[in-house]
Amino acid sequence: MKRSRWYYVSLGIVYFFLLGPFLIIFAAAFGEESTLSFPPQGFSLNWFANVFATEQFIYSFWTSLQLGLLATAIALILGTPVAYALTHFHFPGEGLVETVFSLPILVPGLVIGLSMLQFFVLFGKFNIVSGLLIGHIAILFPYAVRVVSVSLRNLDPSVEEAAINLGANRLRTFFLIVLPNIRAGIAAAFILGFITSFNNVPVSVFLSGPGIQTLPIAMLSYMEYYFDPTIAALSTLLIIFSIVLVQAAERVLGLSQFV
Repeated sequence: MKRSRWYYVSLGIVYFFLLGPFLIIFAAAFGEESTLSFPPQGFSLNWFANVFATEQFIYSFWTSLQLGLLATAIALILGTPVAYALTHFHFPGEGLVETVFSLPILVPGLVIGLSMLQFFVLFGKFNIVSGLLIGHIAILFPYAVRVVSVSLRNLDPSVEEAAINLGANRLRTFFLIVLPNIRAGIAAAFILGFITSFNNVPVSVFLSGPGIQTLPIAMLSYMEYYFDPTIAALSTLLIIFSIVLVQAAERVLGLSQFV
């Protein structure tokens, strides 16, 4: 069927609004001027060099990296058994349980961050690192459950039943049969969770503190005092990092079939 001219016009408008801001940031990152502007004047790589020369960015990058890896791993350790239970057993209130586990996705991130801040202040003495870790685990847990659940539903149940019929108990079957067969789904959940944690702002902005900041919060703090293309250069690097990571996951794991 031949598509009308308006179809391509509408598609172009959508792509313009989706990709336009990224193209502006990308172009501004190579400008020579000392203020962030578009279109850029001249061409320079000095702002990229300034990213790596800014200690605040380097330290917060490693904080975000370690936090993302640890929070994602713990969320998967907690979420995988939950996903298994939800896909293999039926019990009263099953729908309510799934809704409760999905709340961190449904509730705005700012509300979650504020709630956790109040909880930590009122009911426990947590240091900043522990608070950030717990907060990120909470927002990643639903993603782990959902993505692993999709992988479990795609797994042929006869494989697990055959192992049980041959004498293996459910726990042994889970570790020796189920987990190896859903490793692609677990890897996809890990990558999705890591990117979500690494780029998170709403929860991190409430739970960060003196000396401990994630990279997005460090970028916000930097922009309070400076308005040069360094932030555009760092944003460009993060965009490239995310695209490369997602595309690699798509090629190796087929990420789109899980999310």
